[in-house]
Amino acid sequence: MPLQRFDRGTLPATPWKNGGGVTREIWCQPPGAGIHDFDWRVSIAEISRDGPFSRFDGVDRVITLLEGAGVRLLSDDGALDHRLGTPLAPFAFAGEASVTSTLLGGACHDFNVMTRRNRCRAEVLVCTGSRALAPAAAGLLMSARGTWQAGAHALRPGQGLWWTDDRIAWPLTCTETDAALLAVHFHWAKP
Repeated sequence: MPLQRFDRGTLPATPWKNGGGVTREIWCQPPGAGIHDFDWRVSIAEISRDGPFSRFDGVDRVITLLEGAGVRLLSDDGALDHRLGTPLAPFAFAGEASVTSTLLGGACHDFNVMTRRNRCRAEVLVCTGSRALAPAAAGLLMSARGTWQAGAHALRPGQGLWWTDDRIAWPLTCTETDAALLAVHFHWAKP
């Protein structure tokens, strides 16, 4: 599939079932897959009130705070108790966990990556300076802060691109001191 660009500001918003926020899907693989049959899904969520997260059995999740004070994530059994209050610090947890989120101070926006555990896994990196990314057959880049050059593609804050079926090693450059870019590499599970 050819390279696809996106802009966070133009992604359609879908309300959560529980009314606690909205999600903006960036990419779902395979295209058109539903919530029960995706291999991976990348989205940006706005959490606007306290409440439960949806359960996803057999799915690994990585959540990264983009903006706002963040949330406390607490599982019903107490095994997970995490304060997601530091921007751009990815946190991984199992989708089976019954998790409730409590806002730490107003609405927040989070970058979410979900992968079907028996099919693939995701590696989520936060880049803060120029570097070369290792080749990956599928992945996503999104500027969180600053203007980045990813090969021939300029990415302003909230802009990104994703690709699949083509091993690409991205040279990333940015001269801004506070710049940050999210990079996701997807790896298929070994049979």
